[in-house]
Amino acid sequence: MDTMQDMTAPERNGAPTPAGWERATLEKLAFAALNEQRAARRWKVALRLLWLALLAAVVWLVYRDVAPATAASTPHTALIEVRGEISSESEASAQSLVASLRSAFEDPGAQAVVLLINSPGGSPVQAGIVNDEILRLKALHNKPVYAVVEETCASAAYYIAVAADNIYVDKASLVGSIGVLMDGFGFTELMQKVGVERRLLTAGENKGFLDPFSAMSEAQRAHAQGMLDDIHQQFIATVQKGRGERLQPTPETFSGLVWSGQRAVALGLADDLGSLDQVARDVVKAEDIVDYTQRENVAQRLARRFGAGVGESAMRVLRSGALDLR
Repeated sequence: MDTMQDMTAPERNGAPTPAGWERATLEKLAFAALNEQRAARRWKVALRLLWLALLAAVVWLVYRDVAPATAASTPHTALIEVRGEISSESEASAQSLVASLRSAFEDPGAQAVVLLINSPGGSPVQAGIVNDEILRLKALHNKPVYAVVEETCASAAYYIAVAADNIYVDKASLVGSIGVLMDGFGFTELMQKVGVERRLLTAGENKGFLDPFSAMSEAQRAHAQGMLDDIHQQFIATVQKGRGERLQPTPETFSGLVWSGQRAVALGLADDLGSLDQVARDVVKAEDIVDYTQRENVAQRLARRFGAGVGESAMRVLRSGALDLR
């Protein structure tokens, strides 16, 4: 009896039997695993919601400021800024400038369009698109266009400026650079000295003729120079058409040199000295200036630079399954 009492005493005192201890341990493990699964699920849901919120915030910020300028009810001067490099990836892209131009020309209150230019140039293709659109819109809406140069109006920027009816500069502005360039580096001799072999496979004997690690033949050099000459002649023809009889060319006019604003007026590359306010007041006769320039805000720049990666990650999250809110 004493032995039986000793064996059953733990049960009477509430301590688990060997079988009860195993069951309790299994229950603890099961609850721990369940809690871990719930925590992982909550983190997964939170991460998905965070990505969705981030995507929504970026979309809202991007499209918040893209609405065109509201048509003014009173006469005004329409302003469009051409700043920085002219390229498809910059704010001074053809797409952005053309959209700004159309908004300005279509506003009945705009008495004239003024291009405020401060650019070293860029893509001749982008500049050509803008030049063509200015000429088309001028003829369609019968509104004058004036270019006002601040610091610099060179190369592709001048390509755009010659579409204007008149070009105004500061006496110290830099104007011109009517030329075309193609730059790069050649490392063939350096590679030979350090014992590096270039292994470039092409289909077509001239496919890699601009490769900086391969030698350029005279025929290839002549071909590249021919392309530059063609584009240069297009540039010259555009300048001659835009400036007409006002242009006083010299042997150096189309050599790629730049001139001060004062000298540019003497050469017929520009018409007179003037600032934005002065042109709006004395030429357009509408001192009120309304800016139609389409600009990227911070969110748009982030979206352009990182949007592809964010969008891909967000879509991956969305494709991973429906949101689980349990």
